Amino acid sequence: MTQKTEISRRGLLATAATGAAAIAMPSLVRAQAPAIKVGILQPVTGALAYDGQQGQIGAEAAIKAINDAGGIKALGGAKLEMVFGDARSTPEGGTAEVERMQAEGVVAVVGGFASPICLAASQAAARYDLPYIVDVGVADSIVTRGLKNTFRFGPGFGMVTKTALENLAKLNEAAGKPAKTVVLVHEDGLFGSGLAKLMQAELPKMGFEVLDTIAHPTPARDMSNIALQIRSKNPDLVIPSSYYGEFALLARTMQQQRIRPKGIYAVLNGAASNYRFVKEFNEAAQFVMDCNHWHDPRKPVAEALRKQVEASGKFWTYNIPLNYSCVGLLADAIEKAGSTDKAKVTEALANSTYAGHIMPYGPTKFVNGQNQGGAPVNTQIQGADIKVIFPTDFADAKPVFPRPA
Repeated sequence: MTQKTEISRRGLLATAATGAAAIAMPSLVRAQAPAIKVGILQPVTGALAYDGQQGQIGAEAAIKAINDAGGIKALGGAKLEMVFGDARSTPEGGTAEVERMQAEGVVAVVGGFASPICLAASQAAARYDLPYIVDVGVADSIVTRGLKNTFRFGPGFGMVTKTALENLAKLNEAAGKPAKTVVLVHEDGLFGSGLAKLMQAELPKMGFEVLDTIAHPTPARDMSNIALQIRSKNPDLVIPSSYYGEFALLARTMQQQRIRPKGIYAVLNGAASNYRFVKEFNEAAQFVMDCNHWHDPRKPVAEALRKQVEASGKFWTYNIPLNYSCVGLLADAIEKAGSTDKAKVTEALANSTYAGHIMPYGPTKFVNGQNQGGAPVNTQIQGADIKVIFPTDFADAKPVFPRPA
């Protein structure tokens, strides 16, 4: 047999083998749909690192769930690919990461967590008409600038404060109005200062006297002076609005100094709806109430995700279901747009009626970038658990107020 004949035979056999493989495994020769790059922005270093890491957990879980379910079907089963950015707990860090994500070709950005980061990052995204979904960022200025690219899934501090005060009035009324005086404690940034200003205006209308309003920086290393100011005013209620580290420190300091108001009624507090706080500082945490983001415990997907997170040794916090839902919202918009074109995805978000989230909301409806269905719940730490006390239609415990002596 000549060398030429042998080469021809080998070529024929190779061709036949390739054809047989193609028949047996058509997916290997069918063109794979290109991955869809999604920007996930969270502060995973710096003062806000814990919350950022929690948000990342939720986003990653959603991307995996979407991909495992077949990806974006309107685009041939295209899978989502995370492009992660560390905002480093600063607006400048968030802006720099949005610029990098844009250069890497993301279809949209999700996250940001803190109001200053979301404010700056969404503005940076707007320069490229890049859709931006805010996960937490509660400052209402985020959605009052007329930016067509920015969509906030959760409620802002205006809605949260309104709900918090309505539920506080119900709580106090049901207990025989034991609380008459209040001290406000807040972080001195965009979110805390905005909340304090609203509550200073609204609490007196409801019959509460605001004895003092105390601001603190983030991060804060010592809360002794703030605790002493609270002791000197002796309020019936302390209403804190802070990030995790600062409130955990304040609660522990108040416990050590035996400062026991009739209630601690937090609003958008980083620790009061956090199982890490419950476990690590259980005595200081007892009966602390919060009006905040929370998952809907009636939804099986939410409970399954919670069990999955806790089984991995992580604490369950609102950042996880909120970011899980935000990524789901984006995937739904891409599906409905049938495209990764930024303008089409933005239009799909603006017209969204997404109901597949795991929050206590109805279907999404955006007006000027704000989801009209976003709503907080009230929780209370009771024993080793965080219970929902309002709204009553899915509360799993009755509020304990005033706090037992």
